[in-house]
Amino acid sequence: MMKVTVWNENRHEQGNPIVSDLYPTGIHGTISDFLQLEGFEVRTATLDESEHGLTDEVLNNTDVLIWWGHLAHGEVKDEIVEKVKQRVLNGMGLIVLHSGHFSKIFKVLMGTSCDLKWREVGEKERLWTINPSHPITVEIPEYIELENEEMYGEHFDIPKPDEIIFISWFEGGEVFRSGCTYTRGNGKVFYFMPGHETYPTYHNKQIQQVIINAVKWAEPIKKKHSVYGNVPALEDLTQSKE
Repeated sequence: MMKVTVWNENRHEQGNPIVSDLYPTGIHGTISDFLQLEGFEVRTATLDESEHGLTDEVLNNTDVLIWWGHLAHGEVKDEIVEKVKQRVLNGMGLIVLHSGHFSKIFKVLMGTSCDLKWREVGEKERLWTINPSHPITVEIPEYIELENEEMYGEHFDIPKPDEIIFISWFEGGEVFRSGCTYTRGNGKVFYFMPGHETYPTYHNKQIQQVIINAVKWAEPIKKKHSVYGNVPALEDLTQSKE
């Protein structure tokens, strides 16, 4: 059974009644619920827990980590970011949602500012599936329409993705690379844009299906890791040196 940890800073839920009404158990709780129904072993972690809930024991027993943050990116301790980074390089999958594009972990893995245009007026988003043969798009239609979302627009300052899975169009005219995959070391990374906290995006069944598919796609590959550093020769080199 795949082990999934859903991390959420859990700040909007504490101070904004709109968010707490939409997500009474937190964004992490809503995501955890539909992942558990899919059969994953799920735990949650939040910013204000000791070590942000991401202890060595938790990270070492996580196959895929889901990350949602917004207000408090700067409060995430650098030593925890480094631990998460090393786990990704060693094979743990990472799914970064919505405003997690500005999280420390996403920026350090991308090596760019990860900045973008934004506008929050509740406009329509049409999320187009442009890579329909990809595993993340299983059971996903040609497009997903969200009546209200925050606008994210290009230019999105990220490295060239390995694959672009979704592109979004917004009612105000902008477009955005809203579903992108990367490989970092032995780990798979997926950035997925929808999920502003004041809209019921994570209650949408199609959005849930994308996240479920992404978890399955990001599952670590069972293999021996590469060997680095100084190594002995596989062949006898003594004769070649005589």
